[in-house]
Amino acid sequence: MQTVSMSTLTNGFLWYFAFLFSTVVHEAAHAFIAKELGDSTAYHGGQVSLNPRPHIKREFIGMVVVPILSFVMGGWMFGWASTPYDPAWARRYPRRSAWMSLAGPMANFGLVLLAGSLIKAGQLARVFQPPDRFTFSQIAMAADPGFFTIPAALLSIFFSLNLILFVFNLIPVPPLDGSGAVPLLLNDRRAHAFQDFIRRPLFMIIGILLAWKFFGYIFGPVFRLAITLLYPELYF
Repeated sequence: MQTVSMSTLTNGFLWYFAFLFSTVVHEAAHAFIAKELGDSTAYHGGQVSLNPRPHIKREFIGMVVVPILSFVMGGWMFGWASTPYDPAWARRYPRRSAWMSLAGPMANFGLVLLAGSLIKAGQLARVFQPPDRFTFSQIAMAADPGFFTIPAALLSIFFSLNLILFVFNLIPVPPLDGSGAVPLLLNDRRAHAFQDFIRRPLFMIIGILLAWKFFGYIFGPVFRLAITLLYPELYF
């Protein structure tokens, strides 16, 4: 019987912590902006909170079961969560609904910037350094083995995971947040027609399949650009 190494177990805990926190921030941002713009549905559901319990209660499979299974099978985490909203409010105020959709990915982008800033601070303090090979779990590494090994790994995962969440959710296909942001570019009549279109279950299934198929082609250049911006001294 194959045993799980301590490094794999530690990496799994770091991934799940990063996944849980990043997903909760994403959903709480949706809920907060919806409340500020007139829809208190998620607020009354407890989603305007960084407490993971109401988010897990709403999507236990997507926030607990699937992330753990995906890490065991593939070495990184995949999952989902959701924030309730009032469809009548979204139809009455399509642009407000669009800003609500953008709030989640932009929260993830903020976490990318925070993780990147802490990595650079660690590099300036000479406790972090660029790795020999970049992976999702290794954007920075400790300059010397010891105390800073875990912080370097955690910040690496936060950087990669939130970049993935930011890019993936901005793909403009239903049911991803990018499709919900499209009404910002449309007049009310066309926005209503588009909202009706993206809510059809068949198009949601097709959208997820298309996003999953083409995400690698989209994310690869974005990831390389992010690494270049994080470590310009390595490329210029």
